[in-house]
Amino acid sequence: MRRWRLLPVLAAAWTTSAFAQPPVDAAPAPAPVPFRVGEVLTYKASFGGIPAGSARMEVAGIDTVRGRAAYHLVFAIDGGIPFFRVHDRYESWIDVVTLASLRHVQQISEGRYKRHTVYEIFPERAQYQRNDDAPAPSVSRPLDDASFIYAVRAEALRPGETKRDDRYFRPDRNPVILTGLRFDTIKVDAGTFPTVVVRPTIRAKGLFSEGGEAQVWFSDDAARIPVQVRTKFAKFRLTLSLKSVVYGNDTR
Repeated sequence: MRRWRLLPVLAAAWTTSAFAQPPVDAAPAPAPVPFRVGEVLTYKASFGGIPAGSARMEVAGIDTVRGRAAYHLVFAIDGGIPFFRVHDRYESWIDVVTLASLRHVQQISEGRYKRHTVYEIFPERAQYQRNDDAPAPSVSRPLDDASFIYAVRAEALRPGETKRDDRYFRPDRNPVILTGLRFDTIKVDAGTFPTVVVRPTIRAKGLFSEGGEAQVWFSDDAARIPVQVRTKFAKFRLTLSLKSVVYGNDTR
């Protein structure tokens, strides 16, 4: 009689097994990064050695772009000298898993020059689209102007190291070259920081153009904050010095 009592149990087990759903793959984990959502870095800006403005770098949040979770990054600079004012804003959305650029927006106002450009970037098919133009070839792990400095932070370059890669989203502007130059300790309004000085170069106009001779002082710690930036920009020698830091919270 006991063997008959086992039948309902075995039948229930078979039914559960037969109709059980296959396990769902876990979502890919976000890539490790040295920054957090809510991080805000503010800077004093000087043009040609003359204090004349401010700048801000911000991890504004996590948005969704074409179904992908993406960090929303903002870089804005306001300043200049009499008769030549700069009000630029660069925004980027980068995939939290791959750190590839998905969208890039430029709002440029430099003197009389004005421009508003939206780039939709498609890493999965290595293409980008400028405004309403036809799609153009890109690269598989693209970076844009605003996301570039965050990518350099993630690389954690050391003095004596050089990294060269074709990651800029416009292929004709590659390669991207990162060169670790030296250790340095600098004092700014936000405090005194041991740093690693890196030279980033892209064959494109902007903060890290090939002829700009840019140097970035990254804090030599886990956050790798850009403490100071020196480069040629909008016809002037630009220096950004860290004024304050809000580290943000990890809300992923």
